[in-house]
Amino acid sequence: QVQLVESGGGLVQPGGSLRLSCAVSGRTVSSAAMGWFRQAPGEEREFVVGIKGGNRGTVYEDSMKGRFAIARDNAKNTVQLQMNSLQPEDSAVYYCAASWQWNSFSDYRSKEFYEFWGRGTQVTVSS
Repeated sequence: QVQLVESGGGLVQPGGSLRLSCAVSGRTVSSAAMGWFRQAPGEEREFVVGIKGGNRGTVYEDSMKGRFAIARDNAKNTVQLQMNSLQPEDSAVYYCAASWQWNSFSDYRSKEFYEFWGRGTQVTVSS
C-alpha cells in the first residue's frame, strides 16, 4: 500500500524559506513521477512543481520558477520542496502527489495524472 506523508510546514515570515518533505512508503520514488500542489482556503488546488519519471527533468509553475525547487532523495525515498522568498500569497496547504503510470505524454500539471496523494502540510507566511 502506497502512502505519502508530508512534513516541514509551519509559520514563516515574508522573505523566509521552508523545506517540505514527502516521505513515500510502499513503492520507490526513484521510478515515480512526483508533484507538489497547494490549496489556499476557497481556492482550487493548484500545481506548484513536478519531477518527471525516469529523471527526465522538472516542470514548474511559471510564477514559482526561481523561488521553488524540487529534489528527489532516492536513498531516503523522499521528495523535497525547497521554498525561498516566501510571500503571504504562498500560504496554503501543500500536498505531495505521486504516479508510477507515466509516459512521454503525461501532463504533470494535472491533478488527474497523479495516483496517490498525501494529506498535506500547512504553510503560513505572515509577519
